[in-house]
Amino acid sequence: MNLNNNSNVTFVILGGGFGSRLWPLSRTNFPKQFLNLSGELSLFQETLTRLRDLDLFKQSNETIVVTNEEHRFLALDQLEAINFDKVTLLLEPESRNTAPALTFAALKALDNDIDPILFITPADHIIKDQKAFQDATSLAIAMASNDVMVILGIKPNRPETGFGYIKQKGTEGQYKEFDVAEFKEKPNFEEAQKYIESNEYLWNSGMFVMKASVWLKALNKFRPDIFYATKKAFNKRTQDNKFIRPDTDLFNDIPSDSIDYAVMEKSSSVYPLKVIALNAEWNDVGSWESLWEVSLKNNDGNLIHGDVLAFNTKDSLIYSSNRLIVTSGLKDLVVIETDDSILVVKKNQSQSVKSLVDQLAIEKRQEYKSHRKIVRPWGWFDTLDHGERFKVKRIQVKPGASLSLQSHSSRAEHWIVVKGVANIICGEKKIILKENESTYIPLGIKHQLSNFGKDILEIIEVQSGNYLSEDDIERFEDNYGRAKIK
Repeated sequence: MNLNNNSNVTFVILGGGFGSRLWPLSRTNFPKQFLNLSGELSLFQETLTRLRDLDLFKQSNETIVVTNEEHRFLALDQLEAINFDKVTLLLEPESRNTAPALTFAALKALDNDIDPILFITPADHIIKDQKAFQDATSLAIAMASNDVMVILGIKPNRPETGFGYIKQKGTEGQYKEFDVAEFKEKPNFEEAQKYIESNEYLWNSGMFVMKASVWLKALNKFRPDIFYATKKAFNKRTQDNKFIRPDTDLFNDIPSDSIDYAVMEKSSSVYPLKVIALNAEWNDVGSWESLWEVSLKNNDGNLIHGDVLAFNTKDSLIYSSNRLIVTSGLKDLVVIETDDSILVVKKNQSQSVKSLVDQLAIEKRQEYKSHRKIVRPWGWFDTLDHGERFKVKRIQVKPGASLSLQSHSSRAEHWIVVKGVANIICGEKKIILKENESTYIPLGIKHQLSNFGKDILEIIEVQSGNYLSEDDIERFEDNYGRAKIK
């Protein structure tokens, strides 16, 4: 068999996670897969380009991205930035974990009256050795063509307590595969050390290869509740350009479970389940410590980003988004600065950041969910200041983009153009504003801001009123399918 000539392949990228362990950079509204953590591209874009560089990509069927509804424009912008147009986006109203996400993708892949091999990968991992990834991928796809479920396992190089483990058994087969003996949950340090010494265990990478029909058959056997609930929601899907949405009400009835728990850990005694080792400098970037481990550091062992002066500081990760950070006498620390938050934590305790974020959510702190700067499909806005009855925003609109035709029941707005040309609808009036010109939007009046030019439009918006939250919007017309959202 020619391992690189199987064109009946669909790539599936699971991008629905939130990456709370990388707070305060990763937020619910801007999760880690869309962050640039290891280079010029985001982790999501690196995943896409890694797949595009595979020999069989040009002959493959399609690429399916499963992501959250509220991240659809982040994903679309990042796809466009790297000219990745051979893609379909499946949008989940909320997270139901990876088993329903993969089921949506498998049902979509079967739409074309073929039964493709699915290559399933998370959107937020780092893999540095492309050749090793190419070789393991080719072997796994060839193996999966025989109706076998294949997992890519990572050769461990340390006793890691943050990963699940896969125990191998038997002898190496034709595709360098082993049988899966059992799965092990995240162990304590002593157990992890024993796993490493035994040379029988691999880390579970979260990358799987199998035919779409094989996944659906196995899921129907072990979790028919997930299978039928997901199929019902998918059958009542709607499609808007590249966006496919399951029925929201039916989606809410789908039980939440992972690929591992729902199927993989139950399959080894029923279905052929194999593991192929991947030794490709893999990292799941699951914590600040893991990012430090995989990144290029200076002579003091420090990973530095932004405006940082580090004196007598060693083996630390220091990330400045905007302000100057000066350190002295530090070792093994993580210091992360953003517009609205600063995190300081011991590097070896960075897994605990998730529990800190959970506490922020309990306290209903906005910082757990959103950055000060909020990305929108038409551009972004940054809240510069706010107080009782006022808020000041910096708003940037892309060339050719428009905000929705909208009104507010509780606030009025003043707009000042600082860059570009603004085309404005305000009630019955149409206004063109250039730099240093301004206008007033009264409370309750329908209005719209557009940039018809070829350059960026930037304005300062001053809001005044008794309620200034983002949900005070009634949309009448919108280019991005949000007109029914209040």
